[in-house]
Amino acid sequence: MRADARRNHDRLLAEARTVFAEHGTDASLEDVARRAGVGIGTLYRHFPNRHALMSAVFEDAVNELLARASELRTAPNPCQALLTWLHEVVGHAAAYRGLSRALMSASPDSALSRCGTPMREAGEALLTRAQKEGTVREDVQITDLLQLTHAIALAAEESPGDPHLADRLLTLTLNGLKH
Repeated sequence: MRADARRNHDRLLAEARTVFAEHGTDASLEDVARRAGVGIGTLYRHFPNRHALMSAVFEDAVNELLARASELRTAPNPCQALLTWLHEVVGHAAAYRGLSRALMSASPDSALSRCGTPMREAGEALLTRAQKEGTVREDVQITDLLQLTHAIALAAEESPGDPHLADRLLTLTLNGLKH
């Protein structure tokens, strides 16, 4: 990629992070382009659709969560490691209004949905370890847990007057996982 194209790409990502955090994932892509100092055509050359841009924006967050899952795989308490990671997943999802809704409704072949594969794999490793220890029920699946974390983040987003709602709902949900 040419140097000017790389700069445009990087500026678009930086501005998209800011705009999505401030206004949610339904924010105007024209606003993202304008803030980055480029035309909307340049944005679409780099990111063919909203989901592609969202996927690129959230890649850093996904990488952080993957690194954290890797760290937690050797934690002394496998159940607590899983619970810690799921709390962090909810926290990341809550940072961008609309992310949870977009993840829950993304088509399986979309760029945004493909971000989920490494997340499922990382969560599966933590879940399996807790299940082998006997502290988490065997019938729990990581796909269900990730859907629940997105639903909890969405519920918290819809109730901005209750800053502790996500923690309460996640704690309630996670208590149901244990033997």
